[in-house]
Amino acid sequence: MAKKAIILMNLGSPDSTKVKDVRRYLKEFLMDERVIDVPYLVRSFLINGIIVPFRAPKSAEAYKTVWTKEGSPLVVLTKKLQQALQLKVDEPVSIAMRYGNPTPKAAFDELQKNNPDLEEVLAIPLYPHYAMSSFETAVESAKEVYGQNNYSFKLQFLAPFYNEPNYIHALAENIKPYLAEEHDHILFSYHGIPGRHIRKSDTTGSHCLKIENCCEVASPAHGHCYRHQVFTTTRLVMEALNIPKDKYSISFQSRLGKGWLQPFTDIRLKELPKEGIKKLLILCPAFVSDCLETLEEIDVRGKEEFMDAGGESFTMIPCLNTNPLWVDVLAGWVKNFTNS
Repeated sequence: MAKKAIILMNLGSPDSTKVKDVRRYLKEFLMDERVIDVPYLVRSFLINGIIVPFRAPKSAEAYKTVWTKEGSPLVVLTKKLQQALQLKVDEPVSIAMRYGNPTPKAAFDELQKNNPDLEEVLAIPLYPHYAMSSFETAVESAKEVYGQNNYSFKLQFLAPFYNEPNYIHALAENIKPYLAEEHDHILFSYHGIPGRHIRKSDTTGSHCLKIENCCEVASPAHGHCYRHQVFTTTRLVMEALNIPKDKYSISFQSRLGKGWLQPFTDIRLKELPKEGIKKLLILCPAFVSDCLETLEEIDVRGKEEFMDAGGESFTMIPCLNTNPLWVDVLAGWVKNFTNS
């Protein structure tokens, strides 16, 4: 009977590509106050009255283009990561999704049932960077479920690992084989968030997006600053691969509304060919598992936008998924937890 256990926490996915399942998933996701941070009544009207009725059928069609025989790519890949990690560690490994299934409660209950002597659980949010709408909501939701139930074990969380050396090494090595392809540029496309989320997460209340070059000026705010952290990940990985600054850039995808971080990926994909960048490598390091936002938004629609604008080649570098180096990184963190 294990005394310590692990939960891998990821974003989640609809249960199927049926419109009703996609609608249910979108409502749960978008009604999260850390995703769309407006008053409840306004949020409810926007989500239930406008956004979900309009987006659910379109999203269902998009999911159909990437759905596998086993199910949602993100859920399937997270399960495969769970299995790969379980082969490396003695502690039981479970998975939980912030939205959809399996839920954090299901993961907690499973671990408690199978391990009556369980004393401590390490939850690993699979988000390298801190953001209200990803890491924070996953952690706070799990804490809420934990607090509502009489679990005998203690719960702790792994911090964002955007600059952790072993993670950076795994990400760099994941990119390295693609550098042999002829290319003009590398684009890091991160999931976008509203600028107001950056300001809300600023622990100093006076730094993020308020002073010039805020992400380059040292500040305690950087511990919760998504923008600083994605810049840092990009810089560290490119330094590890000896890629000069003029050969890569950053953009932000999946925007919903005004005031989101720029430049926008879809706009840049149309502009790059006009700037002489015809052969592109692109990756999405906000995700560790490939999902709708990488497989459909970037590798299908993004590729079309780039090629239609005059591009000649477009290669999406996969997420870490079950890369053996990434599994080893996770196993190392588990070992540290077990030995603590």
